[in-house]
Amino acid sequence: MLNRLLPVALALGLSATTALAAGPQLKGQAPGWYRLQLGDFEITALFDGTLDLPVDKLLQQPAPNTLKALQHAYLGVPLETSVNAYLINTGSKIVLVDTGASGLFGPTLGRVLDNLKASGYSPEQVDEVVITHMHGDHIGGTAAGGKANFPNATLRLDKRDADFWLAPEQVAKDEGAKAIAANVKAYADAGRFKPFEGNPAGVEIVPGVKAYPAYGHTPGHSNYVAESKGQKMMFWGDLMHVAAVQFAQPGVTVQFDSDPKAAAPAREKAYAAAAKDGYYVAVTHVSFPGIGKLRADGKGYDWLPVNYSANR
Repeated sequence: MLNRLLPVALALGLSATTALAAGPQLKGQAPGWYRLQLGDFEITALFDGTLDLPVDKLLQQPAPNTLKALQHAYLGVPLETSVNAYLINTGSKIVLVDTGASGLFGPTLGRVLDNLKASGYSPEQVDEVVITHMHGDHIGGTAAGGKANFPNATLRLDKRDADFWLAPEQVAKDEGAKAIAANVKAYADAGRFKPFEGNPAGVEIVPGVKAYPAYGHTPGHSNYVAESKGQKMMFWGDLMHVAAVQFAQPGVTVQFDSDPKAAAPAREKAYAAAAKDGYYVAVTHVSFPGIGKLRADGKGYDWLPVNYSANR
Protein backbone atom coordinates (compact mmCIF):
# COMPACT_ATOMS: atom_id res chain seq x y z
CA MET A 1 0.00 0.00 0.00
CA LEU A 2 2.80 2.41 1.00
CA ASN A 3 4.63 1.72 -2.29
CA ARG A 4 1.52 2.69 -4.28
CA LEU A 5 1.00 5.94 -2.29
CA LEU A 6 4.60 7.14 -2.48
CA PRO A 7 4.47 8.24 -6.18
CA VAL A 8 1.31 10.22 -5.43
CA ALA A 9 3.01 12.00 -2.54
CA LEU A 10 6.04 12.83 -4.68
CA ALA A 11 3.80 14.14 -7.44
CA LEU A 12 2.21 16.52 -4.94
CA GLY A 13 5.60 17.81 -3.93
CA LEU A 14 5.63 16.09 -0.53
CA SER A 15 8.80 14.50 0.71
CA ALA A 16 8.76 11.13 2.44
CA THR A 17 9.54 12.90 5.73
CA THR A 18 6.81 15.61 5.56
CA ALA A 19 4.78 15.68 8.83
CA LEU A 20 1.09 16.46 8.99
CA ALA A 21 0.06 19.54 10.98
CA ALA A 22 -0.58 18.79 14.66
CA GLY A 23 -4.19 18.92 15.85
CA PRO A 24 -5.18 21.49 18.48
CA GLN A 25 -5.14 20.43 22.13
CA LEU A 26 -8.71 19.75 23.19
CA LYS A 27 -8.49 20.44 26.97
CA GLY A 28 -11.21 19.53 29.45
CA GLN A 29 -12.17 16.38 31.37
CA ALA A 30 -15.30 14.29 31.64
CA PRO A 31 -15.43 12.33 34.93
CA GLY A 32 -19.25 12.52 35.12
CA TRP A 33 -20.20 9.50 37.18
CA TYR A 34 -18.73 6.36 38.75
CA ARG A 35 -20.63 3.30 39.93
CA LEU A 36 -20.01 0.45 42.34
CA GLN A 37 -22.00 -2.29 44.06
CA LEU A 38 -22.56 -2.35 47.83
CA GLY A 39 -24.24 -5.63 48.64
CA ASP A 40 -27.59 -5.39 46.85
CA PHE A 41 -27.33 -1.60 46.63
CA GLU A 42 -25.95 0.33 43.68
CA ILE A 43 -23.93 3.46 44.52
CA THR A 44 -23.32 6.10 41.84
CA ALA A 45 -20.88 8.94 42.49
CA LEU A 46 -21.91 12.14 40.69
CA PHE A 47 -19.42 14.89 39.82
CA ASP A 48 -20.59 18.49 40.31
CA GLY A 49 -17.32 20.15 39.25
CA THR A 50 -14.34 21.64 41.08
CA LEU A 51 -13.69 24.76 43.10
CA ASP A 52 -10.35 26.51 43.70
CA LEU A 53 -9.82 27.00 47.44
CA PRO A 54 -7.08 29.04 49.18
CA VAL A 55 -6.64 26.27 51.73
CA ASP A 56 -3.51 27.86 53.21
CA LYS A 57 -5.80 30.63 54.46
CA LEU A 58 -8.81 28.46 55.30
CA LEU A 59 -7.23 25.69 57.39
CA GLN A 60 -6.81 26.57 61.05
CA GLN A 61 -3.09 25.97 61.35
CA PRO A 62 0.00 27.97 60.33
CA ALA A 63 0.06 28.42 56.54
CA PRO A 64 3.63 27.05 56.18
CA ASN A 65 2.45 23.74 57.68
CA THR A 66 -0.37 23.51 55.13
CA LEU A 67 1.94 24.40 52.26
CA LYS A 68 4.47 21.79 53.37
CA ALA A 69 1.77 19.09 53.49
CA LEU A 70 0.50 20.07 50.05
CA GLN A 71 3.97 20.09 48.55
CA HIS A 72 4.56 16.62 50.02
CA ALA A 73 1.50 15.49 48.00
CA TYR A 74 2.70 17.39 44.88
CA LEU A 75 -0.11 19.92 45.27
CA GLY A 76 -0.24 23.69 45.60
CA VAL A 77 -2.58 26.60 46.29
CA PRO A 78 -5.21 27.41 45.38
CA LEU A 79 -6.20 23.76 45.65
CA GLU A 80 -8.61 22.53 42.98
CA THR A 81 -11.23 20.77 45.09
CA SER A 82 -13.88 18.31 43.92
CA VAL A 83 -17.56 18.61 44.79
CA ASN A 84 -19.27 15.20 44.76
CA ALA A 85 -22.78 13.89 45.35
CA TYR A 86 -23.94 10.28 45.63
CA LEU A 87 -26.95 8.27 44.48
CA ILE A 88 -28.04 5.17 46.41
CA ASN A 89 -30.34 2.71 44.64
CA THR A 90 -31.56 0.16 47.19
CA GLY A 91 -33.62 -1.72 44.61
CA SER A 92 -36.86 -0.27 45.92
CA LYS A 93 -35.89 3.34 46.69
CA ILE A 94 -33.49 5.89 45.19
CA VAL A 95 -31.79 8.28 47.60
CA LEU A 96 -29.62 11.23 46.55
CA VAL A 97 -27.03 12.35 49.10
CA ASP A 98 -26.43 16.09 48.53
CA THR A 99 -27.09 17.87 45.25
CA GLY A 100 -24.05 20.01 44.43
CA ALA A 101 -24.07 23.77 44.07
CA SER A 102 -26.16 24.39 40.96
CA GLY A 103 -25.62 28.09 40.14
CA LEU A 104 -24.74 29.27 43.65
CA PHE A 105 -20.94 28.96 43.30
CA GLY A 106 -20.19 30.04 39.75
CA PRO A 107 -19.57 28.32 36.41
CA THR A 108 -17.15 25.58 37.53
CA LEU A 109 -19.89 23.75 39.45
CA GLY A 110 -23.47 22.70 38.82
CA ARG A 111 -23.12 19.43 36.91
CA VAL A 112 -24.88 16.97 39.23
CA LEU A 113 -28.20 17.03 37.40
CA ASP A 114 -26.62 16.47 33.98
CA ASN A 115 -24.37 13.71 35.30
CA LEU A 116 -27.27 12.02 37.05
CA LYS A 117 -29.03 11.87 33.68
CA ALA A 118 -25.86 10.73 31.93
CA SER A 119 -25.56 7.87 34.44
CA GLY A 120 -28.94 6.55 33.31
CA TYR A 121 -31.28 7.98 35.93
CA SER A 122 -33.87 10.75 35.74
CA PRO A 123 -34.59 13.36 38.44
CA GLU A 124 -38.18 12.08 38.62
CA GLN A 125 -36.94 8.70 39.87
CA VAL A 126 -35.39 10.11 43.06
CA ASP A 127 -37.49 9.28 46.14
CA GLU A 128 -35.45 11.00 48.85
CA VAL A 129 -32.96 13.87 48.74
CA VAL A 130 -30.90 13.83 51.93
CA ILE A 131 -28.68 16.79 52.73
CA THR A 132 -25.60 16.49 54.93
CA HIS A 133 -25.86 20.20 55.76
CA MET A 134 -27.24 23.39 54.28
CA HIS A 135 -24.15 24.99 52.75
CA GLY A 136 -24.76 26.04 49.15
CA ASP A 137 -22.48 23.44 47.54
CA HIS A 138 -24.58 20.67 49.09
CA ILE A 139 -28.15 21.97 48.86
CA GLY A 140 -27.88 24.38 45.90
CA GLY A 141 -28.89 21.75 43.36
CA THR A 142 -32.19 20.87 45.03
CA ALA A 143 -34.14 23.48 43.05
CA ALA A 144 -33.85 26.19 40.39
CA GLY A 145 -36.03 29.24 39.85
CA GLY A 146 -38.30 28.20 42.72
CA LYS A 147 -39.00 24.80 41.14
CA ALA A 148 -37.87 21.49 42.64
CA ASN A 149 -35.26 19.70 40.53
CA PHE A 150 -36.47 16.37 41.96
CA PRO A 151 -40.23 16.72 41.69
CA ASN A 152 -41.19 13.43 43.36
CA ALA A 153 -38.62 13.49 46.15
CA THR A 154 -38.91 14.31 49.84
CA LEU A 155 -36.20 16.69 51.11
CA ARG A 156 -34.65 15.46 54.39
CA LEU A 157 -32.04 16.98 56.72
CA ASP A 158 -31.38 17.47 60.42
CA LYS A 159 -33.79 19.88 62.10
CA ARG A 160 -30.88 21.67 63.81
CA ASP A 161 -29.56 22.81 60.45
CA ALA A 162 -33.02 23.80 59.25
CA ASP A 163 -33.69 25.82 62.40
CA PHE A 164 -30.39 27.69 62.01
CA TRP A 165 -30.29 28.38 58.26
CA LEU A 166 -34.00 29.08 57.81
CA ALA A 167 -34.33 31.37 60.83
CA PRO A 168 -35.78 34.73 59.67
CA GLU A 169 -32.81 36.67 61.04
CA GLN A 170 -30.36 34.42 59.16
CA VAL A 171 -32.27 34.70 55.88
CA ALA A 172 -32.55 38.48 56.28
CA LYS A 173 -28.79 39.03 56.59
CA ASP A 174 -27.37 36.35 54.27
CA GLU A 175 -27.93 36.22 50.49
CA GLY A 176 -26.84 32.61 50.43
CA ALA A 177 -29.42 31.74 53.09
CA LYS A 178 -32.10 33.47 50.99
CA ALA A 179 -31.27 31.27 48.01
CA ILE A 180 -31.26 28.17 50.21
CA ALA A 181 -34.61 29.14 51.74
CA ALA A 182 -36.09 29.51 48.25
CA ASN A 183 -34.90 26.00 47.36
CA VAL A 184 -36.43 24.56 50.53
CA LYS A 185 -39.70 26.38 49.85
CA ALA A 186 -40.07 24.52 46.57
CA TYR A 187 -40.38 21.30 48.61
CA ALA A 188 -42.15 22.72 51.66
CA ASP A 189 -44.97 24.15 49.54
CA ALA A 190 -45.62 20.64 48.21
CA GLY A 191 -45.49 19.08 51.70
CA ARG A 192 -42.22 17.33 50.86
CA PHE A 193 -39.80 19.02 53.27
CA LYS A 194 -39.41 16.78 56.33
CA PRO A 195 -36.53 17.59 58.72
CA PHE A 196 -35.67 14.92 61.29
CA GLU A 197 -34.49 15.04 64.89
CA GLY A 198 -30.90 13.80 65.00
CA ASN A 199 -30.35 10.61 66.97
CA PRO A 200 -27.00 8.95 67.78
CA ALA A 201 -28.72 5.59 67.23
CA GLY A 202 -29.58 6.65 63.67
CA VAL A 203 -32.68 7.92 61.87
CA GLU A 204 -33.99 5.65 59.14
CA ILE A 205 -34.52 7.39 55.80
CA VAL A 206 -35.44 4.24 53.87
CA PRO A 207 -34.63 0.61 54.78
CA GLY A 208 -30.85 0.28 54.70
CA VAL A 209 -30.12 4.02 54.80
CA LYS A 210 -29.80 5.98 58.05
CA ALA A 211 -28.72 9.45 59.21
CA TYR A 212 -26.30 9.99 62.09
CA PRO A 213 -25.41 13.31 63.76
CA ALA A 214 -21.89 14.63 63.16
CA TYR A 215 -22.35 18.15 64.50
CA GLY A 216 -19.66 20.80 64.37
CA HIS A 217 -19.18 21.80 60.77
CA THR A 218 -22.71 23.19 60.97
CA PRO A 219 -25.23 22.92 63.82
CA GLY A 220 -26.97 19.95 62.21
CA HIS A 221 -24.30 18.37 60.02
CA SER A 222 -25.16 14.70 59.40
CA ASN A 223 -23.46 11.63 58.04
CA TYR A 224 -25.51 9.05 56.15
CA VAL A 225 -24.91 5.30 56.11
CA ALA A 226 -25.95 2.72 53.52
CA GLU A 227 -25.74 -0.96 54.52
CA SER A 228 -26.57 -4.06 52.52
CA LYS A 229 -25.57 -7.71 52.99
CA GLY A 230 -22.87 -6.87 55.51
CA GLN A 231 -21.32 -4.13 53.37
CA LYS A 232 -21.35 -0.52 54.50
CA MET A 233 -20.61 2.94 53.16
CA MET A 234 -20.71 6.18 55.15
CA PHE A 235 -21.28 9.50 53.39
CA TRP A 236 -19.34 12.21 55.21
CA GLY A 237 -20.41 15.49 53.63
CA ASP A 238 -18.03 18.15 54.96
CA LEU A 239 -16.55 16.13 57.77
CA MET A 240 -13.23 17.02 56.12
CA HIS A 241 -12.05 19.21 53.22
CA VAL A 242 -8.35 18.75 52.42
CA ALA A 243 -7.19 15.15 52.12
CA ALA A 244 -3.47 15.97 51.95
CA VAL A 245 -3.67 17.69 55.34
CA GLN A 246 -6.62 16.40 57.35
CA PHE A 247 -6.12 12.66 56.95
CA ALA A 248 -2.63 12.92 58.37
CA GLN A 249 -3.69 15.58 60.91
CA PRO A 250 -7.33 14.97 61.93
CA GLY A 251 -7.25 17.80 64.47
CA VAL A 252 -6.87 20.51 61.80
CA THR A 253 -10.13 22.40 61.31
CA VAL A 254 -11.31 24.83 58.62
CA GLN A 255 -12.82 28.32 58.71
CA PHE A 256 -16.09 26.91 57.39
CA ASP A 257 -16.61 24.98 60.64
CA SER A 258 -19.23 26.75 62.74
CA ASP A 259 -17.98 24.97 65.88
CA PRO A 260 -14.38 23.77 65.44
CA LYS A 261 -14.28 22.33 68.97
CA ALA A 262 -17.06 19.93 67.98
CA ALA A 263 -15.99 19.41 64.35
CA ALA A 264 -12.54 17.99 65.15
CA PRO A 265 -13.79 15.25 67.54
CA ALA A 266 -16.56 14.33 65.09
CA ARG A 267 -13.96 13.87 62.36
CA GLU A 268 -11.59 11.90 64.60
CA LYS A 269 -14.41 9.59 65.72
CA ALA A 270 -15.46 8.95 62.12
CA TYR A 271 -11.88 8.30 61.00
CA ALA A 272 -11.25 5.80 63.81
CA ALA A 273 -14.48 3.89 63.13
CA ALA A 274 -13.88 3.70 59.37
CA ALA A 275 -10.31 2.46 59.85
CA LYS A 276 -11.31 -0.07 62.52
CA ASP A 277 -14.24 -1.58 60.63
CA GLY A 278 -12.83 -1.23 57.10
CA TYR A 279 -15.95 0.11 55.41
CA TYR A 280 -16.13 2.52 52.49
CA VAL A 281 -16.54 6.24 52.99
CA ALA A 282 -17.74 8.73 50.38
CA VAL A 283 -16.51 12.30 50.77
CA THR A 284 -17.75 15.46 49.09
CA HIS A 285 -14.39 17.21 48.77
CA VAL A 286 -12.00 14.35 48.02
CA SER A 287 -10.94 13.95 44.38
CA PHE A 288 -13.71 12.33 42.34
CA PRO A 289 -15.22 9.82 42.88
CA GLY A 290 -14.33 10.53 46.51
CA ILE A 291 -14.83 6.92 47.62
CA GLY A 292 -12.24 4.94 49.55
CA LYS A 293 -11.17 3.40 52.84
CA LEU A 294 -8.96 4.54 55.72
CA ARG A 295 -6.01 2.85 57.37
CA ALA A 296 -4.53 4.05 60.65
CA ASP A 297 -0.96 5.35 60.36
CA GLY A 298 0.42 6.55 63.68
CA LYS A 299 -1.65 9.51 64.85
CA GLY A 300 -3.09 9.99 61.36
CA TYR A 301 -4.63 7.96 58.58
CA ASP A 302 -3.86 6.87 55.04
CA TRP A 303 -6.53 7.43 52.39
CA LEU A 304 -6.92 4.42 50.07
CA PRO A 305 -9.05 5.37 47.03
CA VAL A 306 -11.40 2.74 45.65
CA ASN A 307 -9.74 0.57 43.04
CA TYR A 308 -11.11 1.75 39.70
CA SER A 309 -13.22 -0.87 37.98
CA ALA A 310 -15.02 -0.85 34.64
CA ASN A 311 -17.04 -3.93 35.70
CA ARG A 312 -19.24 -2.48 38.46
